[in-house]
Amino acid sequence: MQLITADPRSLKDNPDRSRQSKSSPQSDALLCASIRAIGVVQPPVVKLDPKGGNCYIIVFGHRRAAQAVAADLPEIPLLLADPSDDLGAMQSFAENIAREPLNPVDQWRAIERLVALGWTEESIAMALALPSRQIRKLRLLANILPSILDQMARGDMPNEQQLRTIAAAGQDEQAEVWKKYKPKKQDPQVSWWEVARALTTTRMLAKHASFGDELAQAYGIIWVEDLFAPADEDSRYTTDVEAFLGAQQEWLANNLPKRGSIIEANEYGQAKLPSKAQQVYGKPGKGDLTGWYINARDGSVQSVAYRMPEVKKPKLVKDADGVETLDEEGEAPKVRPDVTQKGLDMIGDLRTDALHEALARAPMEDDTLMALLILAFTGTNVTVACGASDNPYGHAKCGPHAARLIDEHGKLSFDRETLIQAARSVLIEVLSLRRNRSDSGFIARIAGDAIGADQFLPNMATEDFLSCLSRNALEAAAETAGVPGRIKLKDTREALVEHFAEGKLVHPAALLAPSAEDVRSWVGRYASADSELEDADQPGRLEEEHSDGDLVDHSAADAEPDAGFREAAE
Repeated sequence: MQLITADPRSLKDNPDRSRQSKSSPQSDALLCASIRAIGVVQPPVVKLDPKGGNCYIIVFGHRRAAQAVAADLPEIPLLLADPSDDLGAMQSFAENIAREPLNPVDQWRAIERLVALGWTEESIAMALALPSRQIRKLRLLANILPSILDQMARGDMPNEQQLRTIAAAGQDEQAEVWKKYKPKKQDPQVSWWEVARALTTTRMLAKHASFGDELAQAYGIIWVEDLFAPADEDSRYTTDVEAFLGAQQEWLANNLPKRGSIIEANEYGQAKLPSKAQQVYGKPGKGDLTGWYINARDGSVQSVAYRMPEVKKPKLVKDADGVETLDEEGEAPKVRPDVTQKGLDMIGDLRTDALHEALARAPMEDDTLMALLILAFTGTNVTVACGASDNPYGHAKCGPHAARLIDEHGKLSFDRETLIQAARSVLIEVLSLRRNRSDSGFIARIAGDAIGADQFLPNMATEDFLSCLSRNALEAAAETAGVPGRIKLKDTREALVEHFAEGKLVHPAALLAPSAEDVRSWVGRYASADSELEDADQPGRLEEEHSDGDLVDHSAADAEPDAGFREAAE
């Protein structure tokens, strides 16, 4: 090859070049700025035009030639290739694909080497078309402890946040931490998060500082720029936490507004309001106060509005002799309640035992028993999924029905008609056969069968219901009703709807009465459980041995206390 110079405007593009797609405007601008600052470092490779003439065709370096034209360079160096060289396509492809990008650590060290050779940060930035801030950031990374940089150059690179923390620490601190966490032979991988955690220091940001430069100088605060932060925000910080908080405290004391007071903050950065004060979350009123405090976490000055309770004015009180005295009302001293919480728990147990004993043995009329059942459904310990509402997640509301049985004196008082209406309403709230969480099961079918609910079923000969039947079920219903079957199910449904226009079709599956076997099985299950409970409650009550060996029957003795109740009931 021969080194020559030529006007880049005279060069022709190679139609067979490997890079056909356009490069990004950002990369072109970067290359143009570099060429404008330091010229073309690597000459493009050209060859003579095979069609004759003194024109050159670019083999490699189309972007360099184009950006040299954009930089308005009159001449650039070129390497003239041998005309017999026919590997242009392969060389062009290899020249674009086989290059390895420079290692990041080598990039950082190259920037520092340029500075050592006399280049300024501004000149380097201009040559590389990079911001000066980026050059300072790369220099900061280049000054990380050399042994740490060597580890990073091997491909063991921390993430950006960890790299930011390591670069912000001094080399002495880095060396001290690196002794503990440097890689071992058996574990060559570095735990970078532990290294970054050991080098982490508390930072106070300049954007949170309310004080100015005078107080910063007075407290000896030196701002350090965080080169890793976005360039469009104030990223200065200091690690001198005590000086920063002292400057903030002095500024706050000198600039405290009217009706403002300095209050403390807890370790979580929340304000400690004065005793009995209530925080105002909305717009503060005229009489409200403002507390100013310093958030210990980030050092920022913050405020909170609060309201103090009104102070009661003393009143003039006349005694029996007509003498007026000031009655300064204050808060009444706390008095111990008559019954403690433990005592109330004991009362609850005693009340429950008495209530259960009365329900088991005390005489009561049938109407009273029905009213008590209604009241029981309104207890706070009873939750019934209601089927009377369209809401599948609703609960039975028996309270309004039970309230009709209570008089103005808080006693159970009612007439029989009101009792029956309340009982019916409660049963409606409780019993349900809907296919959701409110389903009461087949006990509701037993209840419905007992009161003849089948006669209240509506006409089921509708298009909506009949479309839910299978072909066999639909044909069976038509045969039972004496309706001739049709070839199409749609025609059969229409015939059934027309046949029962003035009548009522009730499908057998809709009848409420459950099968006798299911009912007997359910009753037997609970009957066996009741007999087991009775045997467990009275073990050996009928026969007991006296000390002299005679057997004594206690059944007659136990029946005596109930005799009075039975007579009263009769």
